[in-house]
Amino acid sequence: MLRIEHLTKTFGDKRAVDDLTLHIEPGQIYGFIGHNGAGKTTTIKSVCGILQFDSGEIYIDGKSIKTDPIACKREFAYIPDNPDLYEFMSGIKYLNFIADVYGVGADERMERIRNLADTFSLTGDLAQPVSAYSHGMKQKLAIISALLHDPKLMIMDEPFVGLDPVATHNLKELMHENCARGGAVFFSTHVLEVAEKLCDSVAIIKNGRLIMSGRTEDVVGDESLESVFLELEA
Repeated sequence: MLRIEHLTKTFGDKRAVDDLTLHIEPGQIYGFIGHNGAGKTTTIKSVCGILQFDSGEIYIDGKSIKTDPIACKREFAYIPDNPDLYEFMSGIKYLNFIADVYGVGADERMERIRNLADTFSLTGDLAQPVSAYSHGMKQKLAIISALLHDPKLMIMDEPFVGLDPVATHNLKELMHENCARGGAVFFSTHVLEVAEKLCDSVAIIKNGRLIMSGRTEDVVGDESLESVFLELEA
């Protein structure tokens, strides 16, 4: 579903991502772990076509983000760590705008908006301007908007930050449902306990380089993911 092949991205003299290769299969929830500045967000933005990269290739469901970015963007949802929304719009106008961008039909979008807004307890707030939303509400709106076109691949940067426990649980359920339909999830997180319980596989990145990856149970072994991470980061 997602193939990152020898990805390298530099900013001046700094190699933010250095020869990174990862493969995420259909049905996988894949956690991406590293300290601040390790290269997680740079990788995710490269995957999503937001950042151009120096070398390597990225394929989403067999399509290249370099040569066929529009086709790739139809296949995935991107949820950033700090949603940048059109705050002058109401919640429902913003969702309809995103549905228009992706060409989601009227009946289909109404059903999806209704179901997702109910799931995240946002239905009663959709008439309000986004500028009046709390950070958590904006995060919920960003999640709903990203899922309107029924993407195969969910790409998320620290998706649980700002979400209440119920919304966090519901997002995890949506991740599992997407994988059960043959999709996949690739997300970064600092919450190692969540990654250990939720992810089929994990990758640990340090200073732009992949230092460990594999099935979560194999990476963890007899330790906790936190212990493994701290040992590798030492």
